[in-house]
Amino acid sequence: MNDKLIIRGAREHNLKNINVDIPKNKLVVITGLSGSGKSTLAFDTIYAEGQRRYVESLSAYARQFLEMMNKPDVDSIEGLSPAISIQQKTTSKNPRSTVGTITEIYDYLRLLYARIGTPHCPKCSRKISNQSVESICESILKESEGRKILILASLVRRKKGTYEKLFEQVKKQGYSRIRVDGEIVEIDGEFPVLDKQKWHNIEIVVDRVKASWEEKSRLYESIQTALKAGQGDVMVLDTEEKIFSQNNACPFCGISIGELEPRGFSFNSPFGACKTCHGLGVKMEFEPDLLIPDKTKSILDGAIVPWSGRFSSFRRQTLRDVGKKYGFDLMTPINKMSSKQLQVILYGSEEAVKFSYESQSTDSRWEYTNNFHGVIPSLQKNFAETDSESKREELSKFMRETPCNTCKGRRLKDEALSVSINSLSIMDVCDLSIDSCYEFFKNLQLSETEKYIAKSILKEVLSRLEFLRNVGLNYLTLNRVSSTLSGGEAQRIRLATQIGSNLTGVLYVLDEPTIGLHQRDNAKLIKTLTKLRDLGNTILVVEHDEEVMRSSDWIIDLGPDAGVHGGNVVFEGTINEILKSEKSVTGKYLKNHDAIKLGRERRKQKGKLVLKGAAENNLKNIDVEFPLGMMVTVTGVSGSGKSTLVNDILYKALSSDIYGSIDRPGRHKAISGMDEIDKVIGIDQSPIGRTPRSNPATYIGAFTPIRELYSGTELSKERGYTPGQFSFNVADGRCFACEGDGVKKIEMQFLSDVYVVCDECKGKRYNSETLAVHYKDKNISDILAMTVEEALEFFTNIPSIQRKLQTVSDVGLGYIKLGQAATTLSGGEAQRVKLASELSKRDTGRTVYILDEPTTGLHFADVQKLLEVLNRLVSLGNTIIIIEHNMDVIKNSDWIIDLGPEGGDGGGTIVAVGTPEQVAQNPRSYTGQYLKRILKNDS
Repeated sequence: MNDKLIIRGAREHNLKNINVDIPKNKLVVITGLSGSGKSTLAFDTIYAEGQRRYVESLSAYARQFLEMMNKPDVDSIEGLSPAISIQQKTTSKNPRSTVGTITEIYDYLRLLYARIGTPHCPKCSRKISNQSVESICESILKESEGRKILILASLVRRKKGTYEKLFEQVKKQGYSRIRVDGEIVEIDGEFPVLDKQKWHNIEIVVDRVKASWEEKSRLYESIQTALKAGQGDVMVLDTEEKIFSQNNACPFCGISIGELEPRGFSFNSPFGACKTCHGLGVKMEFEPDLLIPDKTKSILDGAIVPWSGRFSSFRRQTLRDVGKKYGFDLMTPINKMSSKQLQVILYGSEEAVKFSYESQSTDSRWEYTNNFHGVIPSLQKNFAETDSESKREELSKFMRETPCNTCKGRRLKDEALSVSINSLSIMDVCDLSIDSCYEFFKNLQLSETEKYIAKSILKEVLSRLEFLRNVGLNYLTLNRVSSTLSGGEAQRIRLATQIGSNLTGVLYVLDEPTIGLHQRDNAKLIKTLTKLRDLGNTILVVEHDEEVMRSSDWIIDLGPDAGVHGGNVVFEGTINEILKSEKSVTGKYLKNHDAIKLGRERRKQKGKLVLKGAAENNLKNIDVEFPLGMMVTVTGVSGSGKSTLVNDILYKALSSDIYGSIDRPGRHKAISGMDEIDKVIGIDQSPIGRTPRSNPATYIGAFTPIRELYSGTELSKERGYTPGQFSFNVADGRCFACEGDGVKKIEMQFLSDVYVVCDECKGKRYNSETLAVHYKDKNISDILAMTVEEALEFFTNIPSIQRKLQTVSDVGLGYIKLGQAATTLSGGEAQRVKLASELSKRDTGRTVYILDEPTTGLHFADVQKLLEVLNRLVSLGNTIIIIEHNMDVIKNSDWIIDLGPEGGDGGGTIVAVGTPEQVAQNPRSYTGQYLKRILKNDS
């Protein structure tokens, strides 16, 4: 059997016909500069071929349901094992998908609660049990042995009436005593007279017997009789009342929950899901602040946004008459109205209003009296009844997700939420952090029978929770919706799930699993990867993290540079061998020869933003000062509250104040110091466009001057071409056959969809008339095919284009093509394109830039370039606030705000603040502990 994966002649994308030998059953790292071809080798060549071979082995019928992959451009791949790809993609946009469902832990919890859960009445919270006559007898003998007890059959529980007929029936059945409202009465003579307006409790006295083993047969018979008369319920009166039931129903409230089944705990099943929200836990509700964002406006000025564009005569006259009734007119600003008047406008009137309506087109006039329904109920009706997707999309802008009023966001029916194990419902358990959840199940208090039933289920639950802890996700909760997970979190969840599957002989291909991980948690992740390897698998990791490289068995370094200058194998071998390599840039950084040095003094602050009482998610009502005019890094272990503090509170609060944004900031008391800034810019890793037509040139604004340049050529002027002629989004200039895509998709049913170059334009996207226009012997299609570096040289004498392209090169993206589809850019590349776009704009020196892990996907050399760009921005007087785990960025920042000390419930407090040197001296800070070592090495 071949002990190597042998790749020969790999030419996909920028790979230069390379040959690579990868040892099997080892942890192998592929590294290199951004754009050097790492992902192309790992995913687009090796994994793609593995997936293609698997799919081709299936029947034609099965293949039509699967996504097919084109054969990669490679001569041969030998020794390829079944391949599984685990990438940085959010697992699912489905709101029903949670951490619990992805990992299958929730499936085991449903089974556990159905088998050993204790049901309680949803109304009165009393324990509900389904007992046999034998078990009822044993309970009575155990708790009341040696004492006289009354056995009662419950007939009426908290109901109004006089019940003469019931008393008559009881007497005919041969009973002589009953208990009415706690008092035992004889019914041989006259029946008790009851007040029909009051609630009553009525029970038959079946027997008065001593609870002893000698009397067990009599006790058994009396209980059987009482259960029959009481329709499955029996009451035993000793020192206190005890009720036993055979109905799985509350004998006090009469609520039946039926037999417990796993499907009853599923929020994806009608048997378990809340009937109001159908298991989503949330409802879309119209938000008053979104409907009326500017309260200084009057109704006539368009204060009610969804009604402002088409403010019909009918609505105007309706609101006029409502105003007459409640004391306002259409010119009254909203902020001058009373709270009652605003409530009437939004939610309608309880009292009838006299309306008069005059038609604008005829002389007709109507008068009628009715309640005013209100803006929000009217919009809700429109939203529910419309068949127009665009209408629903338009209305949804004025809506926010709010917890369901029925289940309070818990997704399940009351009956399921009332079942507990050790006092916690299934949703209580899902609300716990992974760490707390693990401890809960590890220390469950169960009876011997329950332990026997739950043994195999608990084994599966605990093992999966342990895997999640080992990949640094101990702060997550099982009910966390998967669409809110970062790419790194989603990838590590899938990694944990794969470890639980115990597969062997598999090739796992991973994309930067350390993204979003603090240095403290890297050791756990590496241990997880080595455990997966030791099961008999090959682990192929695209990675830049130093610790992962040092723990690997084999390293493949691609380069030497990016884009067309990359795609070669610079080095392949062990960690000790790469440290001796003169060619490998990675080796030099690992050896500390090219370590990223500070090279400057820490800056002094020029003011500060003060955030008071931050209490969103797990933040513990903290006060935070963000110094201005500095590079500030917010650090802390995963789940400590960094994103909540910076993105959910600070960024949204600043956007709301500066731009009037309607995004509501997270909970906080106040923010001050905003008069010292005039702009806030959030630069995240979301795509720069959703379609292949979106590209870097368009996003940074370079394509407009390029099109203007081409429209100014002599031939364009002769033909009367405008800049629109050179846009592939406009029909005039683009190819009519492929509509500017350059390729055509041919659906092949059960074979892979084939993308063929458009035979009209030969992939150039434009029609022949447009391509006839040249500038310096290049047409517009040739320009889009250029890399940023090539375009910089080509447009060297045109400042308007040069300036914009230079910023893209400065952030380390000189290798990407101007016309590269936005959908092919990684999250890190998209973030740097956005950063480049901001760099090219005119600067005020009073801007706050907020970045979330900008080093994602960056090699050591690329981090150096990024830091140079960020320092350039700060040197102009701006402020940069970065959420980051990369120690090179952290040590080069001016100020650190370290949150923690742990993730989830154990985080949300400030552990340390100050310069890197100050934080390094704080023994409570995990970040400080790692900083101390690094600063010592640099000195």
